[in-house]
Amino acid sequence: MRGRGRPKVMVKLTKAERNSLEVLAISPTCGGNIGKRAKLILLSSAGLDNSKIAKRLGFSEQTVAGWRQRYLSQGIGGLQDKPRSGRSCEELTIPDDEHGTLTGWSNSRSLPQYLVERAKIVLLAAEGRSNPEISSAVGVSSSTVRRWKSSYRQHGIDGLHDEYRPGRPRTYLEEEIAGLLKKTLESKPEGATHWSCRTMAKEAGVSASTVSRVWRLFSIKPHKQEHFKISTDPFFVDKVVDVCGLYLNPPDNALVLCVDEKSQCQALERTQPVLPMGFGYAEGVTENYFRHGVTTLFAALDVATGGVQIACKKRHRHQEFLSFMNQIKKNIPDALDVHVILDNYITHKHGKIRAWITRNPRFKFHFTPTYASWLNQVETWFGIITSKTIRRDSFTSVKELVCKIEKFTETYNRNSKPFAWTATPEEIFAKLGRLCEKIGG
Repeated sequence: MRGRGRPKVMVKLTKAERNSLEVLAISPTCGGNIGKRAKLILLSSAGLDNSKIAKRLGFSEQTVAGWRQRYLSQGIGGLQDKPRSGRSCEELTIPDDEHGTLTGWSNSRSLPQYLVERAKIVLLAAEGRSNPEISSAVGVSSSTVRRWKSSYRQHGIDGLHDEYRPGRPRTYLEEEIAGLLKKTLESKPEGATHWSCRTMAKEAGVSASTVSRVWRLFSIKPHKQEHFKISTDPFFVDKVVDVCGLYLNPPDNALVLCVDEKSQCQALERTQPVLPMGFGYAEGVTENYFRHGVTTLFAALDVATGGVQIACKKRHRHQEFLSFMNQIKKNIPDALDVHVILDNYITHKHGKIRAWITRNPRFKFHFTPTYASWLNQVETWFGIITSKTIRRDSFTSVKELVCKIEKFTETYNRNSKPFAWTATPEEIFAKLGRLCEKIGG
């Protein structure tokens, strides 16, 4: 007895349909799958069964049956692949009040790195960057990018923080932790200037490791002390706006130079040879030295390129400063205006210097506020040359010291890069306001 099965589906083609399928089967512009499907339908119309068509074209019998059925129901259009639906890329919008906060996070050097990365992800996503572009720019995986974009859409800035992770119950109550913090910030041990982990542990009745963990959690560092000096210059605001304006929006067809001198550069010779660095130990130097004299380093930093012009003088009077300005003048084309940023050292305001400015009107002096030499970018370069050459080396004479300084500057200028100044006057004033509030209680 013959078994019953699915009846054979016959494909009948009109002349026009056959011509169209033959064109698709041999056309080089059509995709390979489209051509094979057209051949499948042509073979079906010739009476071949599914197994023979599958063997000839390299398909499975189920695939042959499926495309044959689709052609019967949809015609030639059914041979095209359907568009695949995927996850739509939603536009990410940042409110104005959160954009400044995220920008500050992305440029921060004190916040945890994970917050900096997440802020960058959100800012780049708001610019319309794709996930692979953001992944490459920030240095994280695409799944990480998708996760924090989704978290920001749902929870805003709060969604960029890690969720609370449950663990062992706290040993100490919040009131005890708050009391420890208050005692650390508002009191001092008897006969000392600051608390240590052990003295605070004894005072609070907890372990030293607990004190250490609490202090690290709240970034409290009693053992450290930072220095500051608030400017008393009556024209502080005007000078800050003036200098920051030169950094953030330099004038056209002009050169901006940061000029200063580093006095008392000592030529120190160690009394014993330096112990070279090796595996497991650092370079060793003796504390004793011979003094062979001093020199004054004059430097002019080009804000646009980061290049430095220098001159070493025996003293740092107005005569030496005037000589250095004439050196700068010779190296700058006459067509350029020159804006010079200086501190308030009396030498820079000498009568002969003012007369020199009158004779050279293209030179314009801009003075930083009193006690605010940190506004002069050349101070950063002085820190670099001090740590890399002057402080660590040993010199047998002032001449050798000068040669080392000139050699370092020559090497530095080959690959010099400008320092990136990002602080606006408003940010500086806001920081100063917070400092004054803390001082005033």
